[in-house]
Amino acid sequence: MILMVSVQDLYEAKQALKGGADIVDVKNLQEALVGSAHPNTFKQVRDEVPGNHHASLTLGVVPNQVGTVAMAVYAAGLLEATSVKVGFMVSEYEQALEILQASKESLANTETKLIGSLFADNLLYKGGIDPNLMVKLAKESQCDGWLIDTLVKDGRNLFDFIPEERLKEMVLEGKELGMSTALSGHLKMDDLDELARVNPDIVGVRGAVCQKGDRDSRVYWESVLDFKTQLDLRQSGEVDVYSGKNPINADNWRVIDGTGKTCAGIIAALSQQITEDSKSFVEVIIPDVLNSYDLVVWAEKNKHDIITQRKDPEGSLRMLIKP
Repeated sequence: MILMVSVQDLYEAKQALKGGADIVDVKNLQEALVGSAHPNTFKQVRDEVPGNHHASLTLGVVPNQVGTVAMAVYAAGLLEATSVKVGFMVSEYEQALEILQASKESLANTETKLIGSLFADNLLYKGGIDPNLMVKLAKESQCDGWLIDTLVKDGRNLFDFIPEERLKEMVLEGKELGMSTALSGHLKMDDLDELARVNPDIVGVRGAVCQKGDRDSRVYWESVLDFKTQLDLRQSGEVDVYSGKNPINADNWRVIDGTGKTCAGIIAALSQQITEDSKSFVEVIIPDVLNSYDLVVWAEKNKHDIITQRKDPEGSLRMLIKP
């Protein structure tokens, strides 16, 4: 998981970068429910963001006008945004699909990625498009990734509208399709354990990293640093997000050393171990040269829980799996 911080201007972008944000996402909170920043504002931020980071642009809740949205997306490509987010609240599915398809075409010959977005609380609004359609919509429109966010400002957040298990299903499906997956929506430090269990590629925040914990105040670098640190601790496995759910002891712990094995060989060894003993936890050691993504997909498909993932001193990844 990497951290995306929503900013409104160059000052906030600098604060986000100082705190360790991986993605600076430029938006305009004063325009409608959420809208797009002025092109000059984005250009200032784009010029400030170093090459190993990302500067993304949010168009917000877009109108149901194909040409208008496609033109705005085209401008994002000209501005060299890392990605551009196109969000839908009240819209027919086919209309949203047409807009995203036109947006994808407008980004031809650019490096800018198209991110489709729906809001978890869409069904509160008459005619709101169902957020459960997010993966389907992104797939059919050939988006590079998707984001689920929220619009309400009444204290509820993402998990109040979509449960953890459903989000986990959607994130896995998105990853299997090769898309980036992002979750946002009034997320706070208290939500980090749930987020880590869902394991999206990107976690998006604003209010949680503002000076007063209020999205209408200013992004503050120390708050960004605190959130980033806690996110990384869960990503590395140093904070056990399954604490109390999966008691572990030496009697039900097995280790599979994947050193010298291919990814297929590791999966075969795991499958054999679990076939022979479906009660014990299995820790698998994955050398740096192997991609752990295939193991994550294998575990999810076979209904195995990934408890932790952490780097050991030798640089290998250690993944703890509960059958």
